[in-house]
Amino acid sequence: MIVKMSKYAFMVYHKEYDEFLERLRGMGVVHIQEKRSEKEDDGLQQLLAERKRLQNELRYLKRVQEDWLKELKDEAKSTKSKLKPELEIAPERPVTVEEGRTLLNRIEDLRNRIEKAQAAEQAVEKDMAAMAVWGEFDYANLDRLRDAGYEVTFFSCPASRYDEDWREAYNAVPISVVQSVAYFVTITPVGTVLEIDAERVKMPEKGLKELQADLLAQRQEKVELNEEMLQIATNDYKTLEAYDRLLSNEYAWGNAKVQTNREADDRLMLLEGWIPAAQEQSLENELDRNNYYFRKLDITPEDNIPIDLENNWFSRLFESISRLYMLPKYNELDLTPFFAPFFMIFFGLCLGDSGYGLFLLVVATAVKMIKGKTLKPSVKGILSLVQLLGMATFLCGLLTGTFFGANLYDWGIPLFDTLKEKIYFDNNKMFSLSLILGVIQIIFGMCLKAVNKAKQFGVVYSLSTIGWIILLVSMGVAFLCPQVMPMFGTIHLIVMGLSGLLIFFVNSPGKNLLLNVGLGLWDTYNMATGLLGDVLSYVRLFALGLSGGILAGVFNSLAVGMSPDHVVFGPVVMVLIFVIGHAINIFMNVLGALVHPMRLTFVEFFKNSGYEGGGLEYKPFKKMVNE
Repeated sequence: MIVKMSKYAFMVYHKEYDEFLERLRGMGVVHIQEKRSEKEDDGLQQLLAERKRLQNELRYLKRVQEDWLKELKDEAKSTKSKLKPELEIAPERPVTVEEGRTLLNRIEDLRNRIEKAQAAEQAVEKDMAAMAVWGEFDYANLDRLRDAGYEVTFFSCPASRYDEDWREAYNAVPISVVQSVAYFVTITPVGTVLEIDAERVKMPEKGLKELQADLLAQRQEKVELNEEMLQIATNDYKTLEAYDRLLSNEYAWGNAKVQTNREADDRLMLLEGWIPAAQEQSLENELDRNNYYFRKLDITPEDNIPIDLENNWFSRLFESISRLYMLPKYNELDLTPFFAPFFMIFFGLCLGDSGYGLFLLVVATAVKMIKGKTLKPSVKGILSLVQLLGMATFLCGLLTGTFFGANLYDWGIPLFDTLKEKIYFDNNKMFSLSLILGVIQIIFGMCLKAVNKAKQFGVVYSLSTIGWIILLVSMGVAFLCPQVMPMFGTIHLIVMGLSGLLIFFVNSPGKNLLLNVGLGLWDTYNMATGLLGDVLSYVRLFALGLSGGILAGVFNSLAVGMSPDHVVFGPVVMVLIFVIGHAINIFMNVLGALVHPMRLTFVEFFKNSGYEGGGLEYKPFKKMVNE
C-alpha cells in the first residue's frame, strides 16, 4: 500500500533558517521537494565525490580485514589451535570533516606506497630471474676488464644454434643452458666487431647479491606498510563509517539549502516538502510551537510525489523484490501484496524439491537464531523471506514427492502413501498446473488493471479492460464447463456481445466512434498475439522443476555408482559426491528459481496489470545515525 502524502510550503526569516532546518531534520519526516539537481552546486558535487572516494577505501579496508582474518585461520589450522581467531575492530571515535579527510588521504597515500612497493618487488624478482641464468659475479670485475682493454658481452641463442667456433673467434664462454636456450659471454678487445648470430642480452644494473638485498628490503617495506594499513583497518574502520555518516548529513543539509528559494532580497527562505499524511498534526504542532510560517498546498498532476510503501509483515518481505524493478507512481496500485503469494508458489515450483526447501528453511532459521541480535533489520527480512520460500518449496515438492532427488512416494511409508493418493502430480499434471497458474495470474493482473484505471481516471476508463476479462473468463467457462455455458451458445454469445461492446466502443472514452473501433481492433491483435505467448511463458515453472529434479537424481546415481567397493572409502566418496553435487544443484536452481519468477512478475504480470512505475522514493530529511 502506498502511504498518503501531503505537501507543505515553509517560509522562514533568513536569520532563523539554519535553526529551522535543524528542527526540521530532528523531526525526520519531511521529504525535501527537489527543484534543482545537485550538479548545479559545486559543494554538493564535492561531497558526492568525497563519499565515492570514501566508499572505495572502506571496501579496500574490508578486504584487508578479510585477508588478515584468513591468515589467522590458516595459522590456527597449521598449529591445530582450538581457539577461534577473531579480528577486534576498535569502536568509532568522534571525527570532524578535516580529520576524516586527513585519514582518507593517509589511506590513499599508504595504498599508493604499497602498490609501488609491490611493483618494485616484482621488478627486482624479474631482474633476479634474469640474473639467475648467469650466476653470481661482480660488476666491478667487468669494469676492471674494460679498463684493461677488454669488454664482456652477454648473449643468448637457441642451444641448437650455438657455434663452438665462437670460442676461438671471440673467446666465447658458455654459462648455462635453460629451456633449450644457451647463455654465453664473449671477451674481446674493446671495439671488436662481433659477427655472432645471437641476441644481445640487456643485463640488470646490479648483481645477484645486491638484488637479493634489494628484494629483502622491498619485502620488509611492504610488510611494514601492510601492518600500518591493517592498524588503520582495525583501529579506524568504524571511525571512517562515522565520517561517511557525517558526509551524508552534510550532503542532506547542503541539498536542503540548494532546494530553497530566496525571496524578498534573500530575507525570506521558501522551502517545499512532502510528509506522510499521518504525520501532519505532529508537524503542524511543532511548527506552531516555534512560530514558523507554513501552509499546506494542493497536490497538482505535475507533482512528483515521493513513494513510501506500508505493507503487512508478509508483503513487506517482498518489497525488496519489487524495488528491483521500480516503485509505483503515487496514483497507482502497489502490486507487492498481489504478486507476493504467486512469487512464493513460482519459486517453490521452480526449485521443486522438498529436501532443498527444507534445507533453505533450516539454514535461514539457524542463522536467525545464532546471529539474531547482531543482524541488521534488512538482513533479518531477507532471511525471513528465505524461510517463506523454503517452506513454499517444501510444500510444492510434495506434489511430485522429490526429496534431494529421491522419490518420497517410493519409500513405502504409510504417511507418504496417503499423501500420494491425495496430492501427487505427475509430469502432465505439473505441466497443466503451470499453465493454469499463468492464466490465473494474467486474469488477476487484468482485474488489477481495471481497478487501477478506475482509481486513476474513473470507472468508465476501466470498462474496456473489464470487457476483455469477461470475454476471457467466458471462454474459459465455456471450454471447461460446457454444461454451464455451452461454447457459442445463446448465453455465451450474449456475453461475448456485451464484452465486444465494451472492447470496441468504450476503450477511449470521449473520442469518436471510429477511433474507438480502430483501437479496439489494435487491442484485439495485441491480445491474440501476446496472450498466448504470455501464458506459455509459465511453462518454465514446470521445466525448471523437472530439470532440477532430474539433475538431483543424476547426482544420486553418481554418488552410488562411482563410490568404490570399500568399507571405509566407499561411504566417504559417496557422501562427497552427494554433498558436492547437490550443493551445485541447489546453487544453480535457487538462482533460476529467483530469476524466472521475477521475469514472470516483471514482464507478464506487470504488463497485464498496466503497471507503469517510476515513482520517486520517499527520503525524509533527517540526521543519519547508527543502525
